[in-house]
Amino acid sequence: MVLADKWSDYEIIATGDGYKLERWKDVTLLRPDPQVIWKTDVDMFNYKGLNAKYIRSETGGGRWEHLKPMPDEWVVSYGELKFKIKPMGFKHTGLFPEQAANWEKMTSLIKNANRPINVLNLFAYTGGATVACLKAGASVCHVDAAKGMVERAGENCRLSGVGEGKVRFIIDDCLKFVQREIRRGKKYDAIIMDPPSFGRGPGGETWKIENELYNLVKICTQVLSDNPLFFLINSYTTGFQPQVLKNILTLLMPKGNYNIDAYEVGLPTNENVALPCGCSGLWYEI
Repeated sequence: MVLADKWSDYEIIATGDGYKLERWKDVTLLRPDPQVIWKTDVDMFNYKGLNAKYIRSETGGGRWEHLKPMPDEWVVSYGELKFKIKPMGFKHTGLFPEQAANWEKMTSLIKNANRPINVLNLFAYTGGATVACLKAGASVCHVDAAKGMVERAGENCRLSGVGEGKVRFIIDDCLKFVQREIRRGKKYDAIIMDPPSFGRGPGGETWKIENELYNLVKICTQVLSDNPLFFLINSYTTGFQPQVLKNILTLLMPKGNYNIDAYEVGLPTNENVALPCGCSGLWYEI
């Protein structure tokens, strides 16, 4: 497992009984986590510093319950990177802190490439990877179908002082956008994707990652440059093993002076356990 263990503005205080107690800078939140199947002696629901908790509904979804005064939104830092945090629907905050482990890997690859790098970030959400790649010196095309998330990504770029003249924000279906880029002859040196487990398109199309991921990666290889730097796939799909992502990359990506890593990503906790948070497959230039 690769841990995102360099945070100062984020920590997991305790876990247990399906929940994790987190500090996001000066705000403490309690959120459900399906990986937390163990028990705890910590009374997290009555934790002294708890600002808000997300209460799950038996019929799906849930709601935030505020316990102490807190800002509607605030900024956390990861080194020189800055991100706006806000409790949103379905327990999210606008950032996945475990992805800092991948930000570190991509940043190192971009800085050591010693050449201009053009990155395509698909299903790019609020832009954690976009900000990290821009800070490392790359240019980025940021694509997501949700207008609000793309707007938040723009805010994160401005907060971090990156992106001026080096980022394109695209609100579009990722597959359709890539297909148009193929027709236009556009090429990228690196691709990042974080596809959902399930989704529906505007025309009622159904996306299931187990049915669609292989073909999506295959199509995306057609926009890789002649000298690609890396291809990163992230997955939060329950039951997907890292080896699945490695197999897809092994079958579809160019052979030669490249390596493929596949690993769980996770977060350390103050209880001295590691919380698993999905998996990644990374194909990269050696």
